[in-house]
Amino acid sequence: MEFIGKIFALAIAAIFVQNFVLMRFLGLCPYIGVSKKLDSALGMGMAVIFVMTMASTFTWLIQNFFLVPWKLEFLQTIAFILTIASLVQLVEMIIQKTAPSLYKALGVFLPLITTNCAVLGVAILNINDQLNFIEAIFNGFFAGIGFTLVLLLMAGIRERLEKAEIPACMKGTPIAMIVAGCMALAFLGFSGLKI
Repeated sequence: MEFIGKIFALAIAAIFVQNFVLMRFLGLCPYIGVSKKLDSALGMGMAVIFVMTMASTFTWLIQNFFLVPWKLEFLQTIAFILTIASLVQLVEMIIQKTAPSLYKALGVFLPLITTNCAVLGVAILNINDQLNFIEAIFNGFFAGIGFTLVLLLMAGIRERLEKAEIPACMKGTPIAMIVAGCMALAFLGFSGLKI
């Protein structure tokens, strides 16, 4: 029962309290860039969930079974980036073959998952927080869900704002930045949660 409680606490922390986009400000490029339409936001979110989960798995294994035993911890960032790039390439090929319309909608933002600092941030924080293997996998998965949640919320708000009467100077990026700030303030309310 203690394990389930710990996983639940990890989920609440990763999704709401320490959301990588709104609390740590990681992954802002796809957050602003892909959040114009709900369908592309959902596709990007699913890709990020997969990549974060798999990256957390493989980077933990690489760190604990290769880098630490061989005293190569100084290569951590390079090893993690190569692992993430390989996973993103796999995801890109799968999406291109199975959903060409989604592949076109995501455009340049799909390869940008490779350099998405949120994915690298999850991998490094799993090691720095000394999470065990299972906790690292769950943390990556829940961080991806948190990323997807805020991406979908932002996309829904931006789709509604397209139909709203707002001043011309506020359309596009300015209103997106204001909404992102308001969402960050709203999620800041979760920081008082004690689990």
